[in-house]
Amino acid sequence: MSALDGLDPRQLEAVTTLRGPLVVLAGAGTGKTRVITHRIAHGVDTGAYSPGRVMAVTFTAKAAGEMRGRLRALGVEGVAARTFHAAALAQLNFFWPQLTGDSAPTIASNKVKLLAHAADAIGIDPDVATLRDVAGEIEWRKVRMQSIEDYAATRTRGIGRLEVARVVDLQRSYEKLKDERRQLDFEDVLLACAGMLEAEPQVTQAVREQYRHFTVDEFQDVSPLQHRLLDLWLGDRRDLCVVGDASQTIFSFAGADSSFLLEFEREHEGARMVRLEVNHRSDAPILAVANALMRDRPGALELVSARGDGGVVPDWTEFDDDEAEARAVASRISAQIARGIDPRRICVLYRAHAQSAEIVRALSDAGIASTVLGGRRFFELPEVRQAVMELRAASVAPNDRGFVDTVRFILRERGLTDDPPEAGGALRDAWEARAALLRLAEEAPEGTTLREFADELVSRAKAQDEPALQTVTLATLHAAKGLEWDHVHLIGFAEGLLPIAYATTFEQVDEERRLAYVGITRAARTLSLSWGRGPRERRASRFLREIGSGSLRAGDARAANGAASRRAASASAHSSPQGAAPRR
Repeated sequence: MSALDGLDPRQLEAVTTLRGPLVVLAGAGTGKTRVITHRIAHGVDTGAYSPGRVMAVTFTAKAAGEMRGRLRALGVEGVAARTFHAAALAQLNFFWPQLTGDSAPTIASNKVKLLAHAADAIGIDPDVATLRDVAGEIEWRKVRMQSIEDYAATRTRGIGRLEVARVVDLQRSYEKLKDERRQLDFEDVLLACAGMLEAEPQVTQAVREQYRHFTVDEFQDVSPLQHRLLDLWLGDRRDLCVVGDASQTIFSFAGADSSFLLEFEREHEGARMVRLEVNHRSDAPILAVANALMRDRPGALELVSARGDGGVVPDWTEFDDDEAEARAVASRISAQIARGIDPRRICVLYRAHAQSAEIVRALSDAGIASTVLGGRRFFELPEVRQAVMELRAASVAPNDRGFVDTVRFILRERGLTDDPPEAGGALRDAWEARAALLRLAEEAPEGTTLREFADELVSRAKAQDEPALQTVTLATLHAAKGLEWDHVHLIGFAEGLLPIAYATTFEQVDEERRLAYVGITRAARTLSLSWGRGPRERRASRFLREIGSGSLRAGDARAANGAASRRAASASAHSSPQGAAPRR
């Protein structure tokens, strides 16, 4: 496969621009990961890049793993595709012993626990919520490259019951305790690597000799500290490609600063810009909603569907309360599955984790299995851990069955049946997890042995490379970033939920708008927006008014409520003792 195959004209322009500073403004669904990997592969194919001299930086281990996998598929091995933290930690671990004659400090696993010990050392006893808030302040201070003294001078309010002076004392005690234990926290990894590069010219020279071509994904999420580290890696070299979308800046609370993306051309003289606005994911009516929401926002791109103008117009529906909303959404999802839609292609999105409880209950009552993103990881599930242990044991024992038959036999012994349990809940979840393991075995390359399969499962667990379960996905808008589904139900589209109640400033509301945009652009085929009024008489989100009636159609709340009630009554009659009445 050629690295230039299957690219649209703008993608091709970005992929074939191999030298000099390049900024790719890549709207949602426009193929940014494809552009990044194909550009690196094209550089290697043409001899412009040596794989070992390329560093591709992203923000999650999963994204880095996907990047490495795509590069392998293009025949490219040896590229350093890592997160900022993984790259910095690798450099610390390599150079620290050379500089000090000792191993690098260990990484503190629990910042809140360490803060509790630091609080004990200075004779204070804050509650866990306060400790978490202080941990957040430490992270914010460090990614903004503020000293404790700078923080003390600018902080005007305390945290919880702690006055500003005591918050500062606690931070100093925390840093002292880390030093005594020879530990670094997550942010220290970047700070220490940057400090090492600034203080040790021989280290800086070695790093810059090793890596000559840089690519940074999700550049709108770069913090000042990450930007500083990137500058130190780059030096006076100009081979830097950054890719991002200012409309998807949703991590400002963690230090993300989209100005680095928007001002890239000003910072890098002679930089070239490529705009990716052809969306290969969503139908035109969904993109019309997204474009209307982000109209006139800084850096917003005008997305155009690669599929033309067809598609279903998204709808909005208001319900009496959250329970009615959840029941109606579950009923709609049940109808979608009945029409043959794969549950894996359906998602329910919401602003806050607390909103998941009602929809989990409604889906379970309807006999629909669901998976909450950000919940327990697949390879940490007890049924999966047990199965992996048994597969590893079987792989070293005499066995006259074939590979797939052995996997199937072991999973059947653990409870995998031909058909899933009719009810939702834990039994259905366990069945789905075991079924996913069997699918991995059935999809393994011909000739795979049981030992190789067991080793692959262990490797996937370490890399957090989890298989897709045949379940409906539930996720917060933050967790949904970078993912996509054919059918998306965005619930809680009301004032106080989206935008969330504590978003009071213009900047905070603008971030909530970008969150809504991320949620909308996850949908490929259908999108529904809904909310429940509840006892506080919630009003529709201001974002609904900003989108306007021209891009949306009103749903039938009465019909949806009626269908949900009938479904709930039927589920209750089959699952409740003595046909007890459904929960009200």
